[in-house]
Amino acid sequence: MARYDVVIVGGGPVGMGLAIDLGQRGINVCVIERHTKPQPVPKGQNLTQRTVEHFQVWQCEDALRQARITPRGLTNGGYNCYRTLLSEYHYEWLPREQVRPFYNTDVERLPQYLTEEVLRSRASEIDNITCLYGTSAEEITQTDTGVEICYLQRQTDQKNILYADWLVGCDGSHSAVRQQAGITQTQADHDRKMVLLVFTSEQLHQLLSVLPERSFYNALTPELEGYWQFLGRVDLGRSWFFHAPVPMDTTADNFDFHQLLFQAVGREFSLDISYIGFWDLRFAHADSYRNGRILVAGDAAHSHPPYGGYGINLGFEDARNLGWKLSARINGWAGDTLIDSYDQERRLVFASTATDFIDNFIQQDRRFLARYNPDTDEPEFRKAWENRNKGASEVFAFEPHYEGSIVISPMADKIPSARGNHLFKARAGHHMAPQLLTDKKMSYMDLSQNGFTLYAHKRHDARLKQWQEAADKSGIPLHLAAYLGEDAVSAYETDFMIVRADQFIAQVGDDENPQKILRHLAGKQA
Repeated sequence: MARYDVVIVGGGPVGMGLAIDLGQRGINVCVIERHTKPQPVPKGQNLTQRTVEHFQVWQCEDALRQARITPRGLTNGGYNCYRTLLSEYHYEWLPREQVRPFYNTDVERLPQYLTEEVLRSRASEIDNITCLYGTSAEEITQTDTGVEICYLQRQTDQKNILYADWLVGCDGSHSAVRQQAGITQTQADHDRKMVLLVFTSEQLHQLLSVLPERSFYNALTPELEGYWQFLGRVDLGRSWFFHAPVPMDTTADNFDFHQLLFQAVGREFSLDISYIGFWDLRFAHADSYRNGRILVAGDAAHSHPPYGGYGINLGFEDARNLGWKLSARINGWAGDTLIDSYDQERRLVFASTATDFIDNFIQQDRRFLARYNPDTDEPEFRKAWENRNKGASEVFAFEPHYEGSIVISPMADKIPSARGNHLFKARAGHHMAPQLLTDKKMSYMDLSQNGFTLYAHKRHDARLKQWQEAADKSGIPLHLAAYLGEDAVSAYETDFMIVRADQFIAQVGDDENPQKILRHLAGKQA
């Protein structure tokens, strides 16, 4: 019977990303995935700069860029519109390109099924990744030394068993792995049924030409109390997807979806609907991301309404956070606390994303729509509407960080959060802005290695040797990167920092006891 270091249940984008991250580090991985091909539903389209950094490290950024089906100049931002998309009231919203200087690459936009194809292709190039497409995990049994997985070959109904030292559930919001592992979840239900429509319409593209071309458009309607009617492009000029609240008893056969679209846009137009699906508007969050040797990631750990395009990006960050930590634990140089830090860091970041951003969008719009109305006081409404997005900080404020993490330098009264601020200054627990490095590409790619990377000015030569000796003595991988130049030291506001394999800064400044610091960063707490 086959045994793997890690078995991943669910070969969607998060599961495949995690498999690649582990596989590139030499970990033997098996992926159990029910679908033989990616499902052609255009969700999860917005990929942030941070997410594309993952694809750089996974060595498939070029393939991702080539898979894009919208023109390169189309931004990832959108427009908020009052009542209908063709109303006279609108403003630009969530232009993520604004934070480009703090990352190593540009945003990308393509349907999730194309992203999955890129990841599947990359995984097929890595010898120690086995993908069992057309299979599903039926029964999971955890022991002190590993996990036994009984899986079903769906085409033949044949059952097989394999073993893993670790199991990760990336099997969606209704995760069987989470349920069988006994991991509970907390739900916050908004009691709203939502429809997802996928359709084609060239005429709609012509109608929306009165607005600048953007990736998505939101109609804010007072009657919907802050819940959006959300229109997004799949390609430019032809294909679209649309989310909107509908009555709870709505089915694919008893509702006029054409009229719903006409009301949201503000005009009738020709269209052809190819897909009708439904989902419940709720937040669901696992109460823990780990039970022994079983972990959950992506939608299996957290799910939320698709407001702001956070979902797939949060899932990819789960994969990057967990990948190097599992690899370190399996290779024997990290302690169990490092695995615990995955739960702490990522769970608190999602909680902040849900509260400080997604739910806050709904509440802010609800309050505005209840307070202002152009039918009763148009000048007051116009002034308030025009001021809504002046100085908006959503893009800059969404800066997930791990301040207060159990494996970051101690910071009193700090906890990991999605709310922060984009700065070049090096801060423990924050993503490292790579543009200031002397050799950007080489130095940045150093971070895809196992272990930690040390960046310092050449004045620290003598201390660097001591840090390397401490790392060798502890058995903790520490890579000495290219020197920081004077400009980088000025911008980072430090001449010494240690960076984790997921490109987050673990330590700023030298320390008298390198061995103690390294053991702490590797989760080898006393």
